Amino acid sequence: MAGAMTVDGSMVRIDRPMPWVGRLLSLPLLAASGYLLWNVALGLRQDFSGFGRLADDLVPVLVFSGLGLLVGIPGVILLTFRYFVVLNETLRQIVITRQFGLLNIRRHRNLADYHFISITDDYDADLTTYDVNLCGSKGTEPINLMSFTKREEADRLASEIGRVLKLPARDYVGTEPDSDE
Repeated sequence: MAGAMTVDGSMVRIDRPMPWVGRLLSLPLLAASGYLLWNVALGLRQDFSGFGRLADDLVPVLVFSGLGLLVGIPGVILLTFRYFVVLNETLRQIVITRQFGLLNIRRHRNLADYHFISITDDYDADLTTYDVNLCGSKGTEPINLMSFTKREEADRLASEIGRVLKLPARDYVGTEPDSDE
């Protein structure tokens, strides 16, 4: 999975793009929503121009409006979803942003809680992915920065982030996870 990383001085921004399949799945949802809401608009136009009564069409208008919104909102979310992580060495802060449409959901973390960058694999023999994570002590939730299908790309990203943030990169590919006993 390719992504974009930009380095600006001591600030690193890592964009994790939505897979094209997710964007493609949004199109049938938006089409269905558009069809339902278009029928609502046609019914309201007919009622307000004098060819029908709104009292007779109120239940279908409400049902079609509700269904149109119920189907359309997930379509808009799939179409406009973005996820990115900003690592700021100067402020010693990490900002994780999930964005869809005009809505931004941000989580702030303290960079001092994270001590190294790890490269791990998923133990899948057919299609191995290599994850680059920002890790801290036990009890600190790791931040998945990016996933790759090639180990060289994961090593390159980990070394670049490690250079900017002055953190060591540890390669855990092919090792067993620690037991939490």
